[in-house]
Formats: sequence, C-alpha cells, structure tokens
Amino acid sequence: MFYYLHELKDNSTWLEFFNVFQYQTFRAAGAALTAFLVSVLLGGRVILKLTSLKLGQPIRTKDEVHRLAELHGGKTGTPTMGGILIVGAVLLSVVLWSRMTNPFIQTLIFVTITTGALGFADDYLKVTRKNSVGVRGKVKLLVQFLVSFIAIGYLYFNPETSEHIRKLFFPSIKYPVIEDMGILTFVLLPLVIVGCSNAVNLTDGLDGLAAGCTVTTASAYAIFAYLAGHQIAADHLHIPYHQYSGEVAVFCAALGGAGLGFLWFNCHPAKVFMGDTGSLAIGGMLGMIAICCKQELLLVVIGFVFVMEAMSVILQVASFKLTGKRIFKMSPIHHHFELLGWEESKVINRFWIISIIAAMIGLMTLKLR
Repeated sequence: MFYYLHELKDNSTWLEFFNVFQYQTFRAAGAALTAFLVSVLLGGRVILKLTSLKLGQPIRTKDEVHRLAELHGGKTGTPTMGGILIVGAVLLSVVLWSRMTNPFIQTLIFVTITTGALGFADDYLKVTRKNSVGVRGKVKLLVQFLVSFIAIGYLYFNPETSEHIRKLFFPSIKYPVIEDMGILTFVLLPLVIVGCSNAVNLTDGLDGLAAGCTVTTASAYAIFAYLAGHQIAADHLHIPYHQYSGEVAVFCAALGGAGLGFLWFNCHPAKVFMGDTGSLAIGGMLGMIAICCKQELLLVVIGFVFVMEAMSVILQVASFKLTGKRIFKMSPIHHHFELLGWEESKVINRFWIISIIAAMIGLMTLKLR
C-alpha cells in the first residue's frame, strides 16, 4: 500500500519524500520494523487472551521418555497458538509495505493464510481434547499438498511467472539443470513446501528454537530475493533473475521481523508457544519463498537446522522399523541432546549458531558459480 505513495510526488514538489517508497530496500526495512513492533506491542495482549481462553500446551507423558517429561513438565499450561501473532504481523506488514499486484506476493499470502489455518485447527483440537492428537497426519498432509498444488498451479499457469517457475537450479551451477520441468513442477515444488512446513513443525520443540532459526533463514533469503530481482546484480552473480523476485525480499523482511518480535516472548523460558499455527505457516512461507527465488535446493543449506531435525525423525523411524534399534535417544534431534544432559538453553543457543553458520554458507554460494 505504501508503495503507491511515491506516485504522489508527480503532483507536488512538496511530496518528494514519498519517492523512497518505490525502493525495495526501504520498504523491506519498514516491513521488518512494522512486523517486529506489531509482535512486541500486541504480544502481551495475545498471551493474556490465550491464557484466559485456557489454550494451554498439553505435554505428552505416557508415550514419551519419562526424563523428557520431567524436564518439560513445568511448561504444561503455557499458552500455545501464539503463531497467530506471527501470521498476523507478517500479513499486516506485507499488506502495508509490499506491492500486492505481485504474483509472488499473492501466492505467499495464500500459502501463509492456508497453512496457518491448518495449524490453527490442529492446535485447537489438541487444546480442546487436552492431548497431543490434533488433525490426523494423513489429513494434514492432504491439505498441505492441496495448498501447494494450488499455489504452484497459480504461478505455473500465469504467463508472467510460468517460464521462471518451471526451471530448476543447482546452487553452484550458473545455468538451470532442468530448463523446463513440465509436469514435474507439480511433483518437486509441492514437496519443497510440504517438506519445509513439516520440518519447521518438528523443530518447534524448545523455547525459541524455531523462531530463532526462522529469523536467520528469512534474512538470508531476503538477500537472495533482492539480488534476484535486480537484473545487473543477478547477471553478475549468475542467479536466476525475475522482475518480481525483488518484492519477495519485503516479505522475507516481514517474516524475519515477526519472528524476532515473537522471540521476545518465546525465548527461554517461553511465555507462549507458536504451536502448529506458527510452525506450519512459517515452513510454508519459507518453502514458497525459496521457490519464488528459484533457490529451492539451497534451502537444504540455509535451513540446515530444519533439515537436520526432519532427517533425524526419518532416520529414527527407519532404523527402528528395519533393525528394531534407535539411532538417537529420542527424535527430533534436539531432544536427543537434552537426554544427553545438555540444558535446554544450551541446545537452543548452539542450534541458533548452527543456523547462522548455515545461512552464511548459503550466502557464500553467491560467488561459487
């Protein structure tokens, strides 16, 4: 919305200041600050409301390691569904600071709302039933893939984005490894969105862990998006250019700001949990952001912590089914380190450090082409 203020300068020399609203860097900074302030200023009220509604986080005890139940027992009753704060802050900030006519922004908003709604339904069922069983796994996956197909289909059949969305790039190669994925577009790209959504969901198990990693991942992708939207920079760095990609940086900044603001209340010891409302939405956003920038495969590097958490679950399940033995004391892997005797804050801080390093390595690939 603010973007269109720069057009007022044509009517009066007194309004020259509004010229800054056409620059993506200025609007990205504004989006980050707005999302942060919305999260911080409204966070206390949201927590009080969630508490008054008795939307507390249920802690599993029967089917989990007793030691872990003891470590997390004090968190019982901490309000969950705080992800509505992140989703709300992102959407408000994006509406104010981005160009809403941009197809990438429209798709990102759609994915944010739908995955956030799915997470909300999952959280609501959990707190009302007073257990950890929400939306059934198969139903959740079905909805996630449906949302992904619609989002990818919108870009696939849009003449302005169709050619761009069909290409597949490898981080260290200048040219697309697949020039036109064709129907494979509806196989590979939905997997990115669904996989990332569930990976972030698995990471959200300790105070501030997912939120902190979200900030670093979104910040790295903000740089990629900005560069991909400027032809001279994109050509120089040999990254896929598209005229609409730069606007994605504004969305990334909003997500980073919202995550940082939420971390104000979610850091250890957490006053509120994001729940599936936040984690499924954040994962969906990050997956869609990577697709818009055509840096889907690089998500494995930049979002390494999320990938590590998801892979630990996959390996644990596979090992137990095939051999009857577990690789980790418990998965996701952050619980493994807790059961090794690491304090929760130590696990969180070290995973944040890994996330920062992963983001830096991802940015280094800009010169490895």
